[in-house]
Amino acid sequence: MAIASTGNPTYRRRRRTNAAMMALSTLALAFGLFWLVWILGVLLYEGAGALRPSLFLQMTPPPGSDGGLANALSGSLLMAGAGTLIGTPVGILAGTYLAEYGRRGWLAPATRFVNDVLLSAPSIVIGLFVYSVYVARAKHFSGWAGAFALAIIVIPVVVRTTDDMLKLVPNSLREAAMALGCPSWKMVVMVSYRAARAGILTGILLAVARIAGETAPLLFTALNNQFWSADLNRPMANLPVVIFQFAMSPYDDWHRLAWGGAAVITLFVLGLNIAARIVFRRK
Repeated sequence: MAIASTGNPTYRRRRRTNAAMMALSTLALAFGLFWLVWILGVLLYEGAGALRPSLFLQMTPPPGSDGGLANALSGSLLMAGAGTLIGTPVGILAGTYLAEYGRRGWLAPATRFVNDVLLSAPSIVIGLFVYSVYVARAKHFSGWAGAFALAIIVIPVVVRTTDDMLKLVPNSLREAAMALGCPSWKMVVMVSYRAARAGILTGILLAVARIAGETAPLLFTALNNQFWSADLNRPMANLPVVIFQFAMSPYDDWHRLAWGGAAVITLFVLGLNIAARIVFRRK
């Protein structure tokens, strides 16, 4: 076998091509990081002044008054929690079927295709769907409608992650369990789930991070509420919609609260993504 030499024209050409591509990749990385750091820097600079205890303890104020985002934060937590509790079991069970039982036939490929379409669908389309099938029939906005819209966003993320993680479980583990007389359902619960639990948990955390800042679905479902309310059957305040409304207003104090709320959401999503990566790497 011939050994490449520095005097070989082909070798020199490949070295130049490699250096050029590495330079282009580095420039692309720097270009992307520049905008990311700029956005995060502006967000933290503008929102740092609003990150104080009153932001989490006081309710949304009228123009010209001091206040916070306590009712919006509470509403977002309630709806995101309800949406996660509704969507996560559905996503895990659907992903389990695709990975463990849907290896033959047309149903599994069709389900994966529909799931991919739903995964890439604009969130405003989901909001309009829930509005037409729930809000319009109930004739009022509600926190439950917002939770259902968020659950629909959670489902495809959890389905994809569960499907992919269960596929990574070695078949030898399944065969060993079945050889010992383990029923199929027990093999899935005791073997497959245990082997893939870190990846499934990562998918759930990423789904929560996805719905944390969704605004469009909540505009058509939960709307807003300037008062404190824990009743999911009524219009409910939520942080993304409050940020949208305050940012579009002409009042400086509302702008400050909008920056503070945006900083809270960003830090929350950043924390969830870091936690998901830590969990996955530890496993």
